[in-house]
Parts: sequence; C-alpha cells; structure tokens
Amino acid sequence: MDQAPGSPDRPQAAHGLPGCYRHPGRETGISCTRCERPICPECMVSASVGFQCPECVRTGSGTGHAPSASRPRTIAGAELTSGDPRLVTKILLGVNAAVFLAVLADQTLADRLNLIGLAFDPRIREVVGVADGEWYRLLTSVFLHQQVWHIAFNMLGLWWLGGPLEAALGRVRYLALYLLSGLAGSALVYLLAEPNQGALGASGAIWGLLGATAVLLRRLEYDLRPVIALLALNLLFTFTMPGISWEAHVGGLVGGTVIAFGMVHAPRGRRTLVQAGVCAVVLLVSVAAIVLRTQSLLT
Repeated sequence: MDQAPGSPDRPQAAHGLPGCYRHPGRETGISCTRCERPICPECMVSASVGFQCPECVRTGSGTGHAPSASRPRTIAGAELTSGDPRLVTKILLGVNAAVFLAVLADQTLADRLNLIGLAFDPRIREVVGVADGEWYRLLTSVFLHQQVWHIAFNMLGLWWLGGPLEAALGRVRYLALYLLSGLAGSALVYLLAEPNQGALGASGAIWGLLGATAVLLRRLEYDLRPVIALLALNLLFTFTMPGISWEAHVGGLVGGTVIAFGMVHAPRGRRTLVQAGVCAVVLLVSVAAIVLRTQSLLT
C-alpha cells in the first residue's frame, strides 16, 4: 500500500536506494529540493533548481525555499496534467490491439498495410509498395502484428517502458517520441532491406522507448547497468535470431535516443524550440532516407 502524501518517512527499497515516498517500491536517487523526500520520475516536477514533489508544488510550502513557478512541469518541460498518467500509452495499446483483431478478421489487411518497398503482387496483378506511392505503409506497419506472441511481447514492452516515459516527458512529447521512433525504424528498413521483403510490428517504436529510458535514467543519475544489460541482450537476439528486422530495431533505437536526449537536456530558456528542432531533425533524416531509397528503386 502506498504511503499517504506528506508522510515524513523515507521508505527503503530492496536494493539499498530509498523508495519514492509516494510509491515505496520504486527505487530512486532523486529527492525533492524543498522537503528532501525521495521521488521517482512519475512524481518529479521540474523546478528552477532540481526537482520538487507534487505535494510541495501544490501547497507551495517547504523548508524555506521560495515557491516555484505557478505551473508545475515535468523534467522535459511539459505542464502536469490531471487524469490518467498512462492515457497515451493505453490509447496506443488499444490501437495496436484493434488493428490486430482487424487482421484476424481479414487476413488480406496485413498485405495492404505492411512495409513493402516495391514488389509485384500476383493476386491483384499490380505493383505495390512505398516506392509506388503507398507512403502510409511506413506508419501503418508500426501498428501491425500477425502472431499473438509478437503483439504480446511488444505490448508488454510498451506498457513497462511507456508509462514512466509518458509521466516524465508529458503526453505530446511522449507521443512524438513513439511515432518518430517507429518512423525511423521503418525508414531504415526501407533504405537497407530488400524491396520485396515485408516488415511489420511496433518493435522500432519500442526500441525507441528503450533508448529513451536509458537517456532518462542517465539524466536522473540512476544505475544504468540493468538497462545496458537489457539492451545488450536484445541486440544479441536481434542479430542472431532469424526473421527479425534488425534495421527496425536499430533505426528506432537511434531515433528514440536522439529525441529523448534533446528533450531532457534542452536548456530551460529554449526548451520547446530545441525539442521541436530535435524531433524535426529525426523526421527530416527519415524522410531523406525514404526519398533516397525511392529514387534508387524507380531508376
């Protein structure tokens, strides 16, 4: 059971680091700069110096420090919103599940939405693919799954990684991270894979969240060894197991890492401008790769 906000106790987590005073099971190395209670990424509110807990922000009281800005913000500068902290994550889960059920009902849907560079479809006797003008495949494939194990694995990753990132970045920034990571993964698949090789799944976006998690934990001065071990293990599977599109994983990882770095390290005075600029750079690089590949396939 969670301790009530305002408790002076400092709950101790299992591995020695203190636990968040609002979520005792979550280890953290960050404390509120006003009341000095330990706080996790979901509870952190960006202040002029360091981070504050929601209780201190709401009451404007503390240990003699001046009140912070009237509108509390996350570590990435997003205004704190009321309501479900995992709203966007749940919507993404719902969209993936809905597309999966639609594919079960109509098996031809997967062929119309998956990522194909350029290929001749003998069933409809037409050329199909991104190079033939079907640009939507670059994003629809990110929400497309055919096997139960595939969607289950990706959605577990989305749930575990997405919630803390959504709380730390804010809904709009988090959604941009997810979509641009997925697009970056699709762009690298399109650029490097055989044009008639189909690809689908949310793996590129999930790897973007994994890279963003590493960046966030480093920014908060957490122990990165568990995340590095997870990354290394997943990279091993990516490059040794057959049937896995390594291009989607690498593209999503690089895109998500770059975006997250820009979001959590942007200078306070130009935060929104820098964050939008980093997202624009990832988008432009992805578009450039797509245009380059399209030209090479059509010439």
